[in-house]
Amino acid sequence: MSVDYKATVFLPRTHFPMRAGLPKREPEILARWAEMNLFRALREDAAGREKFILHDGPPYANGHLHMGTAFNKVLKDVVNRSQQMLGKDANYVPGWDCHGLPIEWKVEEGYRARGQSKDAVAPVDFRRECREFAEHWIEIQIEEFRRLGVEGDWSRPYTTMAYAAEAQIVREIGKFVANGGLYAGVMPVLWSVPERTALADAEVEYHDHTSPTIWVRFPIVSSPAELPAGAAVLIWTTTPWTIPGNRAVALDPEASYVAVEVSAVGEKGAAEPGQVLLVAESLLAQVEQDLAIEASRRIASFSGQELLATVCAHPLRGQGYDFDVPVLAADFVTLDQGTGFVHIAPGHGSDDFVLGQARGLEVPQTVDGAGTFMAHVPLFAGTRVYDDDGKPGDANPAVVERLREAGALLAQAKLRHSYPHSWRSKAPLIFRNTPQWFISMAANDLRDKALAAIRDTRFVPAAGRNRLYAMIEQRPDWCISRQRLWGVPLPLFVEKKTGELLRDPAVIERVAEAFETEGGDAWLTSDPSRFLGPEHDPADYEQVSDVVEVWFDSGSTHSFVLEARPELEWPASLYLEGSDQHRGWFHTSLLESAGTRGRAPYEAVLTHGFVLDEHGRKMSKSLGNVISPLDIIAQNGADILRLWVVASNYEEDVRIGPEILRYQVDAYRRLRNTLRFLLGNLDGFSEAERVAPADMPELERWVLHRLSELDEAVRRDCDEFDFHSIYQQLHNFCAVDLSAFYFDVRKDVLYCDRPDSARRRACRTVLDLVFDCLTAWLAPILCFTAEEAWWARGGPAAEDGASGDGAGEGGAAVDRAADGGAPRAASVHLRTFPDIPAAWRDPALADRWGKIREVRRAVTGALELERAEKRIGSSLQASPLVYVRDPGLMAAVDGLDLAEIAITSDAKAVAGAAPDEAFVLDEVPAVGVVAGLADGEKCQRCWRVLPEVGTSPAAPSVCVRCADAIQSLDNAAK
Repeated sequence: MSVDYKATVFLPRTHFPMRAGLPKREPEILARWAEMNLFRALREDAAGREKFILHDGPPYANGHLHMGTAFNKVLKDVVNRSQQMLGKDANYVPGWDCHGLPIEWKVEEGYRARGQSKDAVAPVDFRRECREFAEHWIEIQIEEFRRLGVEGDWSRPYTTMAYAAEAQIVREIGKFVANGGLYAGVMPVLWSVPERTALADAEVEYHDHTSPTIWVRFPIVSSPAELPAGAAVLIWTTTPWTIPGNRAVALDPEASYVAVEVSAVGEKGAAEPGQVLLVAESLLAQVEQDLAIEASRRIASFSGQELLATVCAHPLRGQGYDFDVPVLAADFVTLDQGTGFVHIAPGHGSDDFVLGQARGLEVPQTVDGAGTFMAHVPLFAGTRVYDDDGKPGDANPAVVERLREAGALLAQAKLRHSYPHSWRSKAPLIFRNTPQWFISMAANDLRDKALAAIRDTRFVPAAGRNRLYAMIEQRPDWCISRQRLWGVPLPLFVEKKTGELLRDPAVIERVAEAFETEGGDAWLTSDPSRFLGPEHDPADYEQVSDVVEVWFDSGSTHSFVLEARPELEWPASLYLEGSDQHRGWFHTSLLESAGTRGRAPYEAVLTHGFVLDEHGRKMSKSLGNVISPLDIIAQNGADILRLWVVASNYEEDVRIGPEILRYQVDAYRRLRNTLRFLLGNLDGFSEAERVAPADMPELERWVLHRLSELDEAVRRDCDEFDFHSIYQQLHNFCAVDLSAFYFDVRKDVLYCDRPDSARRRACRTVLDLVFDCLTAWLAPILCFTAEEAWWARGGPAAEDGASGDGAGEGGAAVDRAADGGAPRAASVHLRTFPDIPAAWRDPALADRWGKIREVRRAVTGALELERAEKRIGSSLQASPLVYVRDPGLMAAVDGLDLAEIAITSDAKAVAGAAPDEAFVLDEVPAVGVVAGLADGEKCQRCWRVLPEVGTSPAAPSVCVRCADAIQSLDNAAK
């Protein structure tokens, strides 16, 4: 008569579900964290610890989160949570950039949609709308960031538009005013015609653009080289509209140049026979093709050096352009395309400007903010480079036609090339000479201080140092003025008589004090006398109407966040942003801090790549490949997104898409199932069961060794911000070491040994230790799942995960353990990484078990073959004979219960070569396996096939071990 022994088997029991249901479960956990005020509890728990301050680079408050921002914020949260669990106080204050073009443009879009003009709105009203717009999106983004699981001081974020922040920005500018670093100057800047403003480098993106190209003769007036009369330098440019601003021609002094006389020209050519043209020798063939020159004669060759001091005439001489055009040497002239000569317009290019400054060239102002040639420009006054929509105007065609009429145009074409555009309006930009306010890189040794600070800063990855160093080393003076309304007003007055900047600290402080109570609007609504005070007559000064560029705003955040909040500290431990911030936030924060404090505002800088789709393409609406993080959260949960972040190598561009997410879902399932196995098999575990490591079997001590190794790796990788490595190691530990090996081997002991058996107690002790370690190590990554698992085991909300006896508002941050033992943290995030005893490390034991697993792998391979051939159904039907010809492997398995490790009913290892019929796994050639069937009957409780089954009268259908277990249960019941 068969007996059902299921009730006597110790199967796992847990409320921790196999199906995560993260989209529903995570908001419940968030509500619990809010109820217990987790952020406050973290601060109280970490009081007095070493601080770790990751200063938040402020995103713009102008829309829903995109994938790049989500990646950035999750990575920051993983850093902060891991540093907190390393025993530090990682106080994270999130922030927002609120001024400038992104928000101003959005508000203007609303006007345009309503048929209104910004110019018809009072400036203070426009600024109010911008502020309200930013406030609206900050509220939305806070909830979106919290939904990602990002922990921070959400009740007290910083914003660049806060009155105190605007006041401090004024004071920071005042420091540059006082030390002489700030000056008024004229310089070509990248200018957006539709937006009527200069753009910072970080506001510029490059797209393909079709430009008109022209080849133009510059007649030579005089030259130290022997050239025939009428010879001309030939230039090539993609910006015909800059010809009116030409003041020089540049060449490569190391290059070779040739003078050629045109002999024959094709039907479409504009050159004339007899004309002598000067071009780079290496480009001659291409130039002749471009100009349809069918035959020519070389007259002479020259080095670039020999042509210096040549003077040309402007191609429109006699029509208002009657100045000389010198030929100058320049290191930026390249010979990959063009003619080897570059036309220089100092007001329309940074290289041109620098060369012009060095050689004393005039820097003419030719184009106004609307992209229109000014009234004083001969021939072209009133023509436009681009219109208000960013479409090409009539300036290029007008210049081309005038050059044609003057006989200077030898060819024209079109070129598709990469060209700067506004990142907001997407309109192409122009280099325009404008009066602006600059911070000098030379004054007060700012460049040297910044470079020294870079050398003293840790960069992750290390290549970031060279990138930022090269940018600082080569950058021009910093233009900090913008011609906008929504921003911090530049607190400057200029004396009308002298044009000198008023450098009075008292004036700066009055402005700052006004901003602290009224914000930047005070600059627009107050009489200048309020700021100038009794010392200065307002009639003598002009009030500057520009605003501060937003990169100075964000570059100053360290001053009104880190220095202003006593719970933080300056400098920050870490700045973390995308790699584009080498020319953005990292860059301007460094300059602002080096210029006012002599060093960087950060100890370390971490950069990550961009987020692309799974095919490596940039996400864009036009491609239809935009993936919203909010959609992923709604479908899969935030922990899946967080797992993707740490599984990615952030040092490179990262990819995301349906297939990649499916892989992360599978990886998450393996991690969750590991936690579920632990929880299920720790049901009812108490301190009375605990076994000291010295009394454990070798297999349990091997697991402790692995925990010791992982503890060292996790701590090291947290300090190195190598979360990709942590993910790989924890995933492999769960999937390979635990699920595929240790759990597999010990299921029999857990389910079938009597409760008080030494093996089962030792195993459950190890599971308890593994659970403590894994929940802590996974908490920074899977912040919701680790919490759910922690709560499922005696903490608050052990039953339903949404209620319990945890700390409420201001309450204690601990709960009693389920067995009444040591206090348990009310949240897994209030823990630190467990301290692992050094005694757990046992390299010799690890080496032995590495060899045992090799042998086991060979046996498992043989059993898989037997199963495939349907000679066995379960490994417990087998009794393999294992031949081991490697002495090291044989020594490792000697004395071992190989059947227990191989999960067979019997097994025997013998030294020596395997017979021909043995199975040999390619990866373990020193082991051969002959699989045989086990002798005996099948135990109806543990399913092992053993001769001893039936020898126990009280339980005739089970083995001796199972009969003893059943008897122990009967005794316990009595």
